[in-house]
Amino acid sequence: MDKSYTGKAYRWNRENYSSRRRYLDIWSFVLTLMFRLWLYNRSWSYSGGPTEVKKAARRKAQAIWIRNTLLDLGPTFIKIGQLFSTRADIFPSEYVEELSKLQDKVPAFAYEQVEKIIQQELGKKIPQLFESFEPIPLAAASLGQVHKATLHSGESVVVKVQRPGLKKLFEIDLQILKGIARYFQSHPKWGRGRDWIGIYEECCRILWEEIDYLSEGRNADTFRRNFRTYEWVKVPRVYWRYASPRVLTLEYLPGIKISQYEALEAAGLDRKILARQGAQAYLHQLLNNGFFHADPHPGNIAVSPNGALIFYDFGMMGRIKSNIREGLMETLFGVASKDGDRVVKSLIDLGALAPAEDMGPIRRSIQYMLDHFMDKPFENQSVTAISDDLYEIAYGQPFRFPATFTFVMRAFSTLEGVGKGLDPEFSFMEVAKPYAMQLMTNMNGSQTNTLLDEIGRQAAQVSSTALGLPRQLEDTLDRLERGDVRVRVRSIETERLLRRQTSIQLGMTYAVIISGFTLSASILLVKDYIWLALLAGLVATAVSWLLIRLLLRLDRYDRMY
Repeated sequence: MDKSYTGKAYRWNRENYSSRRRYLDIWSFVLTLMFRLWLYNRSWSYSGGPTEVKKAARRKAQAIWIRNTLLDLGPTFIKIGQLFSTRADIFPSEYVEELSKLQDKVPAFAYEQVEKIIQQELGKKIPQLFESFEPIPLAAASLGQVHKATLHSGESVVVKVQRPGLKKLFEIDLQILKGIARYFQSHPKWGRGRDWIGIYEECCRILWEEIDYLSEGRNADTFRRNFRTYEWVKVPRVYWRYASPRVLTLEYLPGIKISQYEALEAAGLDRKILARQGAQAYLHQLLNNGFFHADPHPGNIAVSPNGALIFYDFGMMGRIKSNIREGLMETLFGVASKDGDRVVKSLIDLGALAPAEDMGPIRRSIQYMLDHFMDKPFENQSVTAISDDLYEIAYGQPFRFPATFTFVMRAFSTLEGVGKGLDPEFSFMEVAKPYAMQLMTNMNGSQTNTLLDEIGRQAAQVSSTALGLPRQLEDTLDRLERGDVRVRVRSIETERLLRRQTSIQLGMTYAVIISGFTLSASILLVKDYIWLALLAGLVATAVSWLLIRLLLRLDRYDRMY
């Protein structure tokens, strides 16, 4: 259940933080989480025994608790929670779902602090900089808050002011988190196959970028230039004379939030057109520019009275290289066409899947998911379903989805949800198909449906495979010389005999233990140590029960063969 917060609920909501108290708060959360995870795998902790329904309910409750605790811990953990909501390769789906709901709406800080920060950053007092300045913020978030103001030239602007003491809080928190990352990296269970230090460094980079308002201003300018020829997209202009690392002044562009469907209809706007334009705007960012808004939730997109889309908040942006763009489309096409080999190859090329000696189990898992869950034509596919299937495959496998990949997939899913809210018949994949086909055409050269072109394409594919064979043979020979190739031969009869021999040895161990404790119980009883004799007898009885179970299993196993 969500909490209703007040300013007093946040110990971090002040300029001077106690590093000792933060250390206790953060490690208390980590240790409590570890205990909850340990308890999750204990069958006795479930009333009436564990079932999949009970386990799912507990995972959901834990995910809600984590989300609420991250809110309590403040800006660093709110942002890290939002970043972790993209890591479905590490966390269960219930955790990812709850973390994706993490909204950083927190109490505003005092206007006196706003005045102080603006004067420190811009070198002048508010009346000297602005003709008017509203003391009550339009919105407050974990990193800062936004005030409406008017310049002396008469232009309406919004002024984004960073929360006081944020840099110091980040330094304290990230130092503590570094120790936690090292602990998890060296953990025998949770450290295996996970690059926690790498994840920590990635979080640091994104967090420091997001609190640099000059970087956000540059992002806004780049985004605005990329859409300069699009009349139906508006991006606020940056007023650089009133900008610093902790203060950013932007053009005031009010609009109706894109998820306020009734208000859009009341304004006479066509919801179907808006749904398509939202998808087209994002596809243009991703496929044409390679520079995209990494957090396009409904709060960051509005609609002007004339129907233009307005984008806000450019703190978290993604950059994607052309080869990665092609790889993403290859993955989507592979999933849509149920081609497991194509999906595996594209994920390896993207760096989302670590190549292993035996890719068979992973390939079979992917093919199974594709065969059983992807049964619609490409244009009828759901991006959310595709990403959910990929994440379902990824969890517990050697997948390493980069932040860029998961940002893109989450943005696709978010925009698909917004589009379906605007237009129930909306299909993101249908809008994406022309873009994808154009990209694939550019990748493959001129693409027509003539028989000659198809024969040429197949011939090129065969020649490519043939030319690649010597290299593959050479690689295989190199691996044989290095001893990297292992031949595994399985003999069912030998395995059965080995298991039987192991069971017999275990039975002999049980018999020795029973004899020893029975003898000890007899001696203790003769010496009148009743309670000790009883304890030794109970141990002998328990081991006898284990021996009987082992003998029955051996007998049953022999009869099977």
